[in-house]
Amino acid sequence: MSGAGASSGLPGTGGRSAVAVFDADWTLVSVDQATADLLGRHRDELVDRNIWIALPELAGTIFHSFLLHARSVGERVTWRGFYAPADRWLDATAYRADDRLHVHLRESSGPPPEGVRPADPAVLAAEDERMRFLAEVSEAMISTLDAGESVGKLVELVVPRLCDWAVVTVLGDDGQPSEAWAHRDPARRTDLDVYVRGRTRAAGDENNPMAAALLTGEPIQLTTIDPELIDASLPTDEVRAAWTRLDAGSLTIVPLRARAETFGALGLVNTAIRPPHSEMEIATAVEVARRASLAIDNARLYGRQLKVAETLQRSLLTPPPQPDQLEIAVRYRPATSSMRVGGDWYDAFQQPDGGTLLVIGDVVGHNVDAAAAMGQVRSILRGIAYDRQEEPARVLTRVDEALTGLRIGTLATALIARLEQTPDQLATGRRTLRWSSAGHLPPLLLGADGRVEVLVSSPETLLGAESVRPRTDTTTDVGPGDTLLFYTDGLVEQGRSGIDEGIERLVALVAELGAVPVDRLCDTLLERIVGARADDDVAIVAVRCHAQGDPAGG
Repeated sequence: MSGAGASSGLPGTGGRSAVAVFDADWTLVSVDQATADLLGRHRDELVDRNIWIALPELAGTIFHSFLLHARSVGERVTWRGFYAPADRWLDATAYRADDRLHVHLRESSGPPPEGVRPADPAVLAAEDERMRFLAEVSEAMISTLDAGESVGKLVELVVPRLCDWAVVTVLGDDGQPSEAWAHRDPARRTDLDVYVRGRTRAAGDENNPMAAALLTGEPIQLTTIDPELIDASLPTDEVRAAWTRLDAGSLTIVPLRARAETFGALGLVNTAIRPPHSEMEIATAVEVARRASLAIDNARLYGRQLKVAETLQRSLLTPPPQPDQLEIAVRYRPATSSMRVGGDWYDAFQQPDGGTLLVIGDVVGHNVDAAAAMGQVRSILRGIAYDRQEEPARVLTRVDEALTGLRIGTLATALIARLEQTPDQLATGRRTLRWSSAGHLPPLLLGADGRVEVLVSSPETLLGAESVRPRTDTTTDVGPGDTLLFYTDGLVEQGRSGIDEGIERLVALVAELGAVPVDRLCDTLLERIVGARADDDVAIVAVRCHAQGDPAGG
């Protein structure tokens, strides 16, 4: 057999000869360095290893088909073709001696010689179909970074293409398994649910084929299933009856491995009316598992990063204080395309003199790097603002100096607002809002009378821009029943709206909602404007002011 055909006899090519010997289980019992060189490997990576584990890229190639063909016939066969994984043309001769397959390789210089008969069209068609299937596996598995969804996709891909029913098991970081399963026959899916959910696991049992696959990292095939092997895992009559109806005739378990770690297994089961898996089917299953393993492992790594990032985000975006006669609500929604973390942030805390400081900001980006930069800026700003009871403009100036001096290298918009109340104001329930903006969007003031005002101030440079221009404060009067709203650009630019258009939409919605509780105000803004998918990170701070002694405020 060759890339174009197969024949008897040795290929008449020169070059270095190399020899490899496979046992009945496709373990390389003998291999020289010349063979390893031709296959792009070191000898130590091949000897005494199963070929499908040592050379997973072999699966689905024409050379792979040649090896299977050579084992199935009783005569010497030859092949010449291009072996893509090593980027070279090869001449191969193979013959069987008892249960061992001997393969001689030479590097070739091009297409098959004259007189080689064409390959069997059925073989070529099967190769094409297998390659299309493997391409489908790759495309499907890389379409998600959710580990659970990846496992579900894998089991859907292999049933019924490779088996009648399948179970995929992936071990979590805590050692606990997560599973997905599927059956080709809708009438048997309930039985499969009962069996998988009800069976007991004995992973430490040395006779357990699943344990063997996990320990060795190599596929395990049972052409028949010994009832004694299964009985111990069937604890109830219901589970035992479900197993019987599933009619499991044969089993192949293929490990899921990535980065030298076996973290799960793919169990492929055929019913009694379907023959056990052929060598080609097992080789295809190994290649499916290899491709799926990379995707699942990437999803698991992503999940770990996500968990760390979410922990970081939660540690930074703390619940706000609830000072007397003030109600404060905060919300954060990451961009749908990000790792549930980003550069937007809020803060609210009381200063030693009793003033309430409110902060909203946005570091460029929405990923782990942006979240880390946000954490630095937020911590610097919080420390500086609490250290001295300075005006917001002065706080921003000192933050700028710290970012420059410490070479943080981050650009961010930010707005600091301070709610102050003198003794005279305390008697009337009024307050002064003093704020300074480093390129941030203007806050909104919803008056007790229902009118909404955009609190515009002079445009000033972003934090981290190393500008020497002085920053300024702006003040306004805030009365009982008034509501302040601070937000980031993700709220107004949702749906690719322009900033002016987005602010107009926000003003109209705030006016419509009026004096609803601030928690409900924040939730409704997110629901009505952002919906299920956030184009960008969104942070919101809403503050309602109450008069002294108002029970709603305290």
